[in-house]
Amino acid sequence: MLLDTASLYFRAYFGVPESVRAPDGTPVNAVRGLLEFIDRLVRDHHPDDLVACMDADWRPQWRVDLIPSYKAHRVAVETGPEQPDEEEVPDTLSPQVPVIEEVLDALGIARVGVAGYEADDVIGTFTARATGPVDIVTGDRDLYQLVDDARGVRVLYPVKGVGTLQLTDEALLREKYGVGGSGYADLALLRGDPSDGLPGVPGIGEKTAAKLLAEFGDLAGIMAAVDRPTAKLTPTQRRRLHESRPYLAVAPQVVRVAEDVPLPEVDPALPHSPRDPAALDRLAERWGLGGSLHRLLATLTA
Repeated sequence: MLLDTASLYFRAYFGVPESVRAPDGTPVNAVRGLLEFIDRLVRDHHPDDLVACMDADWRPQWRVDLIPSYKAHRVAVETGPEQPDEEEVPDTLSPQVPVIEEVLDALGIARVGVAGYEADDVIGTFTARATGPVDIVTGDRDLYQLVDDARGVRVLYPVKGVGTLQLTDEALLREKYGVGGSGYADLALLRGDPSDGLPGVPGIGEKTAAKLLAEFGDLAGIMAAVDRPTAKLTPTQRRRLHESRPYLAVAPQVVRVAEDVPLPEVDPALPHSPRDPAALDRLAERWGLGGSLHRLLATLTA
């Protein structure tokens, strides 16, 4: 089981009241909410291995170099020209992220982020290397591109917390989007994604993109059809695809998750007892983690 950790703690932050606080009054709603999420996921799905995948770089420069608008609207306004881009997040969430990291480490839950890469890329690389079934837990549809029935790779997409999950396999993708996992990245880059700053091809939405992929197979097939006068494209589609060639030449590198991230050596096995009980006790007292932590510990022990 691979966790898109930032996606989950953002959901926890907005799903758990900010009135959930540490003894000193500091909000810990994201911390406790994430612990509750992990507890429920382990109880419901019984993974052998679990990795909390992190955004060591939420907006990698190599992606920005290819498409400058990539996630540009999410950059904090106070970031200066000589500072690294910082993601704009709620004021009371940022201080909780280091606490989340410390708690995961004390528990012994593998936590992996790699400089220059997003959590999606870490997830993509773990998935590519996996020898057995993989469950990816994320609220980010970009990772649908990794769904692969033949390899047992599916996405568990939270609908309401993690108690109600959409189990995303290739049948569901074909029903909802008209493509399987291998075609989802091409669909996404053609239609664009305002939340990631991807412009897409003007006039080509999700349904049109799915029809083009059904007709021509993949992005390469579509672009070959642009140069073939007999291909079944409307004049407007042909013109817009042709005009979008500079974008379409680089978009696949941006949209497709990396599968060759230099991952550190970690033990992904789900822990049955804390790695550092003394540190965990200190964190539990300092941040008032209470029942959320106790329930997760009971689940791990069981």
